[in-house]
Amino acid sequence: MTAYILRRILYLVPTFFGATFLAFLIIQLAPGDYLTQLELDPKVTPETIARLRSQFGLDRPIHEQYLLWMHNLLHLNLGYSFAYQAPVLDIVWPRVVNSMVIVVPSTLFLFLVAIPVGIYGALRQYSLGDRVISFLAYIGLAIPNFFLALIFMYLILQVYFRTGVMVFPVSGMTSSGFEQFDPWKKILDIAWHAVIPIIVVTTSDIAGFSRVMRGQMLEVLSQDYIRTARAKGLAERVVVYKHALRNAVIPFVANIGGILPGLISGAGLVEVVMAWPGITPLLLDSLQQQDLYMVAGFLTIGLVLLMVGNLLSDLLLTWVDPRIRYE
Repeated sequence: MTAYILRRILYLVPTFFGATFLAFLIIQLAPGDYLTQLELDPKVTPETIARLRSQFGLDRPIHEQYLLWMHNLLHLNLGYSFAYQAPVLDIVWPRVVNSMVIVVPSTLFLFLVAIPVGIYGALRQYSLGDRVISFLAYIGLAIPNFFLALIFMYLILQVYFRTGVMVFPVSGMTSSGFEQFDPWKKILDIAWHAVIPIIVVTTSDIAGFSRVMRGQMLEVLSQDYIRTARAKGLAERVVVYKHALRNAVIPFVANIGGILPGLISGAGLVEVVMAWPGITPLLLDSLQQQDLYMVAGFLTIGLVLLMVGNLLSDLLLTWVDPRIRYE
């Protein structure tokens, strides 16, 4: 196992350099750069543009810019943001923390709800409860997250207009006067604002995950070894949760590598619709402004987490499935 881990780590080195160079190259293929819009401003002289282009290294060939950026990256420096005039990590990290306020509870809520729902649907196939859950799951899959967020916002505002009670906030992460709150009240205020985004983000994920879990359980429960376990007189709880479930979750464990980058990638357009100061609005602004090192820094963080997550998922497979051995 140790030799396998070391070999995988060595494989990650060329993968990291190849992926970062490809991402850096794709970003550079966009026409113009951050200073292009300044060239259209008559108040900015060509000398100022040339000085800034030299200062940011944008006058160098792409491979030299990449090598300079990689040199800084090896020193744990993600670069300097053109738009914010600050180190990339100082700008990105607070936004990552804001996004994790939504994504981490959503991920936990996903597994706590979707797995039992999928097991219930498999054990009571075509029952009334299974049909109701299937109907709701298809609705959840059909409605995009950002549109579901708009529906929630509309319903909450309708309740507010009729009763004067704001059940949950419809935008933002904090209330007015947040800085004067005591620490415990700050936590409660952020949690109050996060309820609707967490529900919206989790809805479609639960719908898809539970359907896949149901299909996996149905496939496993039809295997010969499950019938043999029941014939031997094992309790149904042991058959379902010790033998069937452990094999049904193998595909999900194999895909667990995508969870780590998902934790910092934000809640997508839900953050934009609900004005949540997460990573997605920042990334969209950086793409629009062609803030090269901001975008490249975020992609690098996601790449590292993806590689680490894939390694962890391979190692977890040996724990879930004893038949798998890495020699």
